[in-house]
Amino acid sequence: MKYFIKTYGCQANEADSERIAGLYQKKGFKPAKSLEEAEVVIINTCSVRESAENRVYGLIHNLTERRGKEHGKTQKIVLAGCMLRYGVSDLKKKLPEVDEFLRMEDYNFDLSPAREEKKTALVPIMEGCSHYCSYCVVPYARGREKSRPFEEIVCEVEKLVKQGYKEITLLGQNVNSYGKDFSSLDINKVKDRYHVTLHDTRSLFAVLLYVLNNITSLKRIKFLTSNPWDLTDEIIQSIKLPEIEKYLHLPVQSGDDKILKKMNRPYTTKQYLSLIAKIRKEIPDIKIGTDIIIGFPGETKEQFENTVKLCQKVGFVKAYIAKYSPRPGTAAFKLKDDISPKEKKRRWRILDELINKNGK
Repeated sequence: MKYFIKTYGCQANEADSERIAGLYQKKGFKPAKSLEEAEVVIINTCSVRESAENRVYGLIHNLTERRGKEHGKTQKIVLAGCMLRYGVSDLKKKLPEVDEFLRMEDYNFDLSPAREEKKTALVPIMEGCSHYCSYCVVPYARGREKSRPFEEIVCEVEKLVKQGYKEITLLGQNVNSYGKDFSSLDINKVKDRYHVTLHDTRSLFAVLLYVLNNITSLKRIKFLTSNPWDLTDEIIQSIKLPEIEKYLHLPVQSGDDKILKKMNRPYTTKQYLSLIAKIRKEIPDIKIGTDIIIGFPGETKEQFENTVKLCQKVGFVKAYIAKYSPRPGTAAFKLKDDISPKEKKRRWRILDELINKNGK
């Protein structure tokens, strides 16, 4: 029996797919080279944008259509990932073609991932988010923040290095808050155990970076994603370590204070720019990327221009620019989606030209 995994969405989903592959290989399945030759197709879904969900619906329709034409051959369809936030019973009614639903607890961190990528390894350090930005489904799809045990992460990275990996990417919805859900952890004991000479820190993520930086033969450490409100001085200092990539992905989402407030982002543009200045003072050669949402409900042309001005001031090297789409269950879903698709596309092009094309 062969399986094929189709992954939509972010690198967290890619890491999930590696554990799903580990789950199926543990059952005795072999990976298929293409979707067509697989007896089981697992669709690892993304629910962050409506367009991502529409691609899932399109794929299921195509698979079902082909399954109907090829008499005598059955192909099992399995749905996994963030779309399961809608509930299995509702999805069964909406997608009767799906044969099985794979919950996130079915491929938790106890499973060993089956990695196809041999150069760099994705290493999730936490799951979920506890902030509830008004537009975001992550807390509903992945739950509240839950950090992996410190030793477990270090052991996994040491094992990866022994397997020949020289580069890792640490993943979390907000890596800055790693370990804040550990109620009884004594950070000083962790520092003593791993001989970390980082004074007066309350950031377990900074300690983790120091420990991983000291692993022999590990040449590059990347991490995604940081949020502006809890990027501490200790974390900034840890980025200066030799093996940490001098790139920081710091989502701003908007350059207008009123829109940021409606998004439930707890900072102002002035605070964001001040943080950027502090980072660049400490690490002059750092490159900074970001996430931006355009066309948020009520965003005027003037408010959009404020975002353009902020981007010009910062000089981002890369931006993931998303056209706002209402997500059921989020606070912003109650707001009127009053920016036309044409205007959203216009604003998207302006920022894409400014950052992703002209910025290169």
